[in-house]
Amino acid sequence: MTAPVPAAREMAAATAAAGGAEPEVDNARSPLLAGFAGSMFMLIGSLGVGWLAPVSELRRMPLFIWMRAEAVGVALSIVLLAVGGMLLVRAWLRLGQRVRVWGAEARKATLMAVVAWGLPMMFSVPLFSRDVYAYIGQGRLMVEGFNPYENGISALSNYFQLGADKMWTEAPVPYGQLFLWIEQVVVWVTNVQPEASVMLFRLVALAGVVLCVIYVPRLAELHGVNPHRALWLTAANPLFLTNFIASVHNDALMIGLALAGLYYSATHRVVRGVVLVTLSIAVKPITIVFLPFIGLLWAGKDAGWLRKFTYWGLTAALSLGILVLMSLVNGFGFGWINGLSAPGSISIWYAPVGLIGMVVASLANSFGLDGATLAGFVSDAGKLIAVGVVAWQIFRGDYDRLIRRLTLAFAAVVLLAPMIQSWYVVWLIPLFAVTGIRNDWQVKALYFVVSFFMIYAISDQLEVFPYLQTEDLGFALALARVAAAVTGLLFGLYLIFWDPRTRRLFRKSHEVVVERPVI
Repeated sequence: MTAPVPAAREMAAATAAAGGAEPEVDNARSPLLAGFAGSMFMLIGSLGVGWLAPVSELRRMPLFIWMRAEAVGVALSIVLLAVGGMLLVRAWLRLGQRVRVWGAEARKATLMAVVAWGLPMMFSVPLFSRDVYAYIGQGRLMVEGFNPYENGISALSNYFQLGADKMWTEAPVPYGQLFLWIEQVVVWVTNVQPEASVMLFRLVALAGVVLCVIYVPRLAELHGVNPHRALWLTAANPLFLTNFIASVHNDALMIGLALAGLYYSATHRVVRGVVLVTLSIAVKPITIVFLPFIGLLWAGKDAGWLRKFTYWGLTAALSLGILVLMSLVNGFGFGWINGLSAPGSISIWYAPVGLIGMVVASLANSFGLDGATLAGFVSDAGKLIAVGVVAWQIFRGDYDRLIRRLTLAFAAVVLLAPMIQSWYVVWLIPLFAVTGIRNDWQVKALYFVVSFFMIYAISDQLEVFPYLQTEDLGFALALARVAAAVTGLLFGLYLIFWDPRTRRLFRKSHEVVVERPVI
């Protein structure tokens, strides 16, 4: 770890440089209100194109019927969703521009943004994903005595009324023991009532958001990175808020627990850190990548190879022991291992490995070869390279860069997969933020990534009723998605090229870089 830079001294110097008279944040109210308006637009739009369970009572309410069954209502929902999402992006960018000094006032403004922008999302119909309905189905499996590692949701009577994506009907569950218990408790408490279940799962996600808000600044301070700017880059980020609150992803709890564990491990409270990271693994096992780096933190700066291997063994033994105890409680063992292959079986065009696999498959098929098999080889090659990058980061590099090395290893796992979801990208943002994102091409890359995934999310998953695909209404699902994508894209282009306030953020700048990343 790098030597901490005292935040108070840094902020005092910045304030002195500014003359001590000007406020740290220049009128945060305007972007805060704009972002709140954007979030409210998304809330209203979600009533028409958000995901509802078929059995939901909301489908019988006149407002929902009009917004979902009438072309005008669906069109309004799409426009509000797209404009609202991009308004959030602009508000986030403008809030960052309004900060003169990243001090206590900037932290206050960022926290106000998290609350004001996140609050409407707490009450929206689930957006951009219907994974939360899979959580309900898996919880119902547990309540009814099924093993979710051996039985898909299709084992349940009337499972299609739960609203889960059909890919989950037979797919093995990729979640760990802790999240299975959470699913079981939620379904038991709500008696499978969909809206109540969604709200409880949102509260679970909110707990993960709170953990991120607490531990992102603390981890940033350990690296000499401004904690308030790191918090703005992470928690006020519209991609973070929409994926973790509006979409109700369990990834919020996963990454929140992992960041907490990482902080305690880096501050010589390693047993507590290993326990927290293990709980994160028991939500989604991908954070198992953290354990070798925590072992290195435990071994200490000048550890030799014998000491490193000893503490790797201790870390693995402690984590595995906790997982074994948890598996004995529920009796399901480590069945989640079989579910880890499910996300990797799908490719998508914007993932580099996925795109290469699609091109290879298309070319092979045109020559009469087995394109699917060759695409599988490409996917396997990506995984092999990712393993190599992880191993390199574990065995090579400076101790002071350990968490940055972990970040690069985790990024390799995400970016070299054939399928990259927007919430996978959100896993990486806090890790890069706490180890340093410079005010140059690095932060501009983040702006582009956030803008791209917001536009993609806006158009990717919309619940548009099949009976709207009629000649008199002309609202086929494809047309609805195109309309959402065009609206979001036009707004994004406006932010990048025409908006007099935000366009400068996306252009080459000769401004002095004020933050040193740990790279």
